[in-house]
Parts: sequence; C-alpha cells; structure tokens
Amino acid sequence: MTEAELTELVKRKLYEIAPDIEGEEIVPDEPFADQFEIDSMDLLNFVIALHKATGLEIPEADHGRLVTMAGAVAYLQERTAASSERR
Repeated sequence: MTEAELTELVKRKLYEIAPDIEGEEIVPDEPFADQFEIDSMDLLNFVIALHKATGLEIPEADHGRLVTMAGAVAYLQERTAASSERR
C-alpha cells in the first residue's frame, strides 16, 4: 500500500472508533489522545481495527508506535513492506 492509502486507512479506522472526530484536522505528530478525547480502550480498539484491516500482527510492544498519525502510517509502511518481502 502507498503512504496515501495507509493514511486514508488510518483515518478511516480512527473515525470508526471515534466517529465524533470525523472531519477534524489530524496533526500528524501529535498523539491522538492529546488531540481528541481518545482513551486507552479507544486506542486498543484502533489497533485491533488496523489488525483486521491489514491482517498484520501488531504486538503489544508496538502499540506505542501507533499513537500518532505519522507513527501509525510509518509503522504500517514498515510492516507491510516486510510482509511483502517474505512472500
């Protein structure tokens, strides 16, 4: 997936777990919890949604990399590239 596709995927999944923020600007490097009223359960649901959408295993140790838009997109780019190379 391209960076633009991954960005849209991350936005879509974020909006699914917090539909009231849809349409709001997302600052790429600011944690979602600081920008929006998103708690740890919302973030866990976001990680689960990304897993279901991509099929990628996302270890709990990596959850901290998914707390910003930039971090989530970079993480998914890295993981999808690694996944493609193994095939």
